[in-house]
Order: sequence, then structure tokens, then C-alpha cells
Amino acid sequence: MVTAKPTVRVIGTGGSIAGVGPDRMDFILYPEIGNHITIQQSLDRVPEIQEIADVRSEDLVSVGSTAIGAAEWLGLARRINQIFREEPDVAGVAITHGTATLEETSYFLHLTIKSSKPVVITGAMRPPTALSTDADLNLLDAVRTAACPDSAGLGVLTVLNNEIQCGRDVTKASTFRVETFRPNELGFLGYADSDGKVIFYRAPLRRHTSNTPFMVDSMTDLPRVDIVYSYAGADGLLVDAVRSNGSDGLVLAGFGGGTFPPAVIDAAVKVVDSGIPVVLATRSTAGRVVTTPKKDEQGFIVSDNLLPQKARILLMLGLTISKDRHELQQMFYDY
Repeated sequence: MVTAKPTVRVIGTGGSIAGVGPDRMDFILYPEIGNHITIQQSLDRVPEIQEIADVRSEDLVSVGSTAIGAAEWLGLARRINQIFREEPDVAGVAITHGTATLEETSYFLHLTIKSSKPVVITGAMRPPTALSTDADLNLLDAVRTAACPDSAGLGVLTVLNNEIQCGRDVTKASTFRVETFRPNELGFLGYADSDGKVIFYRAPLRRHTSNTPFMVDSMTDLPRVDIVYSYAGADGLLVDAVRSNGSDGLVLAGFGGGTFPPAVIDAAVKVVDSGIPVVLATRSTAGRVVTTPKKDEQGFIVSDNLLPQKARILLMLGLTISKDRHELQQMFYDY
């Protein structure tokens, strides 16, 4: 008896996985050149994918991921939600994406996709035109993971270098190495491994996808949230600029467990007093930022263990629902 192959939608957005360099030795110039192959051309490079799934492909955008922002996030979420509504035979969705902002797109989709079916994001550190490119295997592994029933209910996943990671926790840790994506200190979820199997050992516990209140399909923009990075001797200049600009929210990347130069805190208190929510995060790469009686008194929100770039995304989405500090704080504990 022949078992029907699952159907997987593959959406291209550009990035290094679709990049075209001037020669096989180019690993750094291709983003500035800006040429990309289509997602169908990427799939044609890996005919083995057809043994795994029936693939339907489309290019949503074709840009380096440094050009990805709120408009592209909303368009991508809207398109994926539409696919799951209108194409019930689709088992999962795989997305190709540049690595620069892959960790941010993955968390945004982790909070906004309204289906338990797998959504898997992949990219490449070396373009398909380069020696020893990781583009082809990462694409195959992403389709394999999207087609796997065990991937359902885990939220948005990323797959690179054979490792399956949670969209909430994954972060880019190296500028050029193919093993750049890391799950902070919590561990990756499983493998898309060399024997062709997709194996999971862990599952995300924080709420995601269908279990969040973030409904973005009708949105055309998101609240503006800025990030200000702390450093030794920092003053309140940039924090004051955010307040003067009328931004909707602010994330502060501080030291260690969420401490800041005195001048930065003084300026941030004024931001809170002006009605703009301020989230305290850390520039450290692991661990939580926890609240204290003084932080509560000053009106700050803490990021828990979200890195600043992830905390920004949750605050942007949270502000579409509420501006109440206590409600926003609870979101950082729930998602």
C-alpha cells in the first residue's frame, strides 16, 4: 500500500539561503550585491525533497532579512493563517529567511500563527553559490520537519544545522559559523538528523500560536517600540530621545540581572511617567530579569528571560491589546 505524501507549503522571503555570490569563494559580498534565486529554484536544487512531501511554493518577498520589519511580519503571518484556513490538506509550512532577523521573525510568528500545524523557519549562513553551502540541507530538513506529525503543537520551530529549536528561545550567536543558532541556555528541542528522522526530546511550555490573544490578520502596522542599549557611563540622552519621539514603548538592555546606569534609570522613570511602558531586559545572553519592590514602585516591566529583541516583539504585540502595566507584565510571564 502506497502512503500519500504530506503536503507542505514552502514560502520564500530571500536571505542568504537564496543569495547569489560572484563566485564559489564569496561568503561576504553577496548581501551587498543583492541578487536572489526564487524559492522554486532553491527547491529544484534539492530534488530529494519531492520524496518527502508534495510541495507548493511561493515567494512572498525577496530581500535580505535586514530589510524585514513589521510590514513583512504581518504579511507573513497573514499569509500562513490564510493557508491553514483555506488549504486544509496542508500538513505544515516551511519558510526560508535570512539569518540576520530570523530569531525575531520566528518569535513573532510563534505568537501570531493561529494553528497547531507545524511552521518551520530555516535559512543559511553560506549562500547556495558558495563552497560547502548549508542552504540545501537546511531546506530539506525544514520541509522534513514541517511534514512530520510530531512537529505539531510545538509552536513555530527553526531548523538549521540539523537542530530543531523553539522560535521563542532561538538566537543567533555567531557572525559566520554554520552552527550560529543557539537556544540560549535552555537547550534545543530535537534533531532533523542524518538518518532522515525528526526526533524531539523537549517541548515549549510557554503559551504560543493558537493559545495567545494576538490577532494580527487585519493589522497594517504595529506599535513602535525602541531598544536602548546600556554601557558603562551611559547617560539618559537616547532614553530622552525615545520619550521625545513619542514612541509607544521602550525596552532597555541593561547589565546582568537588570541593572542600569543611574542616569539611564532617571530618564526611564520619566518615560514611564509620560505613559510609555518600559521593559527592563539584559544584554547578558542568558538568565532572567526579575522584579523588585523598587522596580515595581518605579513602574517598570521586567522581561523575564526574553532577550531585548524578543522583548520588543512581545511588547509591540501586547500594546495592541492593552497599555496597562500589570497586564503587560503578565504577558512576559505567560509568553
